[in-house]
Amino acid sequence: MVRTIAKDHEEKRLAILKTAAKFFAKNGFDRSSMSQLAIECGVSKALIYHYYESKEVLLYDIIFTHLKDLVDAVDAVKQNEDPEQHLRNLVHAILGQYRDADAEHKLQLEATTSLPRANQKTLADMQRRLVVTLSDAINAVSPMCFEQREETLRPVTMSLFGMLNWFYLWYRRGKGMTRSDYADLATDLLIGGIKGLEKQ
Repeated sequence: MVRTIAKDHEEKRLAILKTAAKFFAKNGFDRSSMSQLAIECGVSKALIYHYYESKEVLLYDIIFTHLKDLVDAVDAVKQNEDPEQHLRNLVHAILGQYRDADAEHKLQLEATTSLPRANQKTLADMQRRLVVTLSDAINAVSPMCFEQREETLRPVTMSLFGMLNWFYLWYRRGKGMTRSDYADLATDLLIGGIKGLEKQ
């Protein structure tokens, strides 16, 4: 007889996912145990193993879910006739998706290498898709510039990701710039840099 899935199955899974992300990010994935996580979640270790057969499977689901949400948010940005505005909209979408996902983002940057190679490849493919989308948007801002300086497109793209990816390290909600303000600042800095390249 096939075992039925409880009505709150997905709700419990997502709760474990969120708590695990914060717990692993705070304590370090390698130093964290499933027993410790069970205590943090307020559930039995058996319940966690009911959802995830290993700590690595749990980590993979955390990062995969985070990246999928990010890809979906970027894909949802409608093409704008103004290339600069389109780029700005993409940057806002990325930073917006990072909201309340600092732990997941930190694990993506720091713990992915703890996963099996096949899992790493899947996640790398998702990240590559994001890079291509942003790279295409940057190229559209000044096609002639990057046609003449093709070797600069990737460094410029990765520089923008650098500004966005490390935002969580210094940003404090309610202090200084808002997330939206910073999205505009990062976009302005990038577009300004492109205009500087055009003059060279």
